[in-house]
Amino acid sequence: MSHIFERKGILRLLVFAVLLILLPYTLIAAERKRNTFYDAYVEKYSDLAISHMKKYKVPASITLAQGLLESGAGRSSLTLRSNNHFGIKCHNGWKGESVIAADDTPNDCFRKYKKAEDSFDDHSRFLSEKQRYSDLFSLDITDYRGWARGLQKAGYATDKAYANKLIKLIEDYELYRYDKKGGKRDVEREEIQIITPVVPSGVRHIPYKTHGLVYVVAQRDDSYASIASEFGFKVKDLCEYNEVPDNFPIQEGDLIYFQKKKKKADKPYYEHVVQVGESMYSISQLYGIKVNNLYKMNKRDFEYVPVEGDILRLR
Repeated sequence: MSHIFERKGILRLLVFAVLLILLPYTLIAAERKRNTFYDAYVEKYSDLAISHMKKYKVPASITLAQGLLESGAGRSSLTLRSNNHFGIKCHNGWKGESVIAADDTPNDCFRKYKKAEDSFDDHSRFLSEKQRYSDLFSLDITDYRGWARGLQKAGYATDKAYANKLIKLIEDYELYRYDKKGGKRDVEREEIQIITPVVPSGVRHIPYKTHGLVYVVAQRDDSYASIASEFGFKVKDLCEYNEVPDNFPIQEGDLIYFQKKKKKADKPYYEHVVQVGESMYSISQLYGIKVNNLYKMNKRDFEYVPVEGDILRLR
């Protein structure tokens, strides 16, 4: 066992040798106000979303987030009239009942269902059977960010912030938890060869420094628990540094900080132009800024969803 502790000791020295020159910062997490109607909707339909994920391979988080967004947590006038939870229009070939409601035009035709379960089933089949969504099914079942971007790119909705809204809902209401219950799709991926400095054997990650902060780049199948164990951190501390709950999923390429983030970005990073699939959290990670400070600098409340093309202040 002594060699294990020796290796962890070396890793801690590598990290803290860099940390010694950095000033401490105070973590102020953004207050996340949860909508009780949204929580009730998720509680009601999560099992249904998971069962459809296992059958159709659509992430439960995506199904729930789209249901929340499209139906207003089941409370929109369209949903109350038609049991349509996903805003699916009639399109060619629809032979069921329909209702007329204003959307892109004053008189758009929407599908009507006998019960909510029929709407969920039609949504899963709609995505799995339409060719324009076929690329999404090559993604890991836990890649909700990729799915959200893909849905917007494929034209599921005309809203330029559609992907970002889905991602915000999934992260705010921790909907990613339901994807884990369905496991991952087996997808063959080309192995990426990375040339790295010489480090103790058995180490998966190399500590780097950016924006004056020490971090590692996440690899596939990482978790906060596995990275914390590798470097001898407490999981709760690592999660606190990165402003996430302990069950927050990590995706390949994410930056995982080993210390508290800053109040503003370093020079010369003054502004950020929002891209499709970005959230305030992902932008804060990119520049090592506390989420709460990013909201404050831009005079936005927590309900704000960044839209593609928006310009955000970073300092």
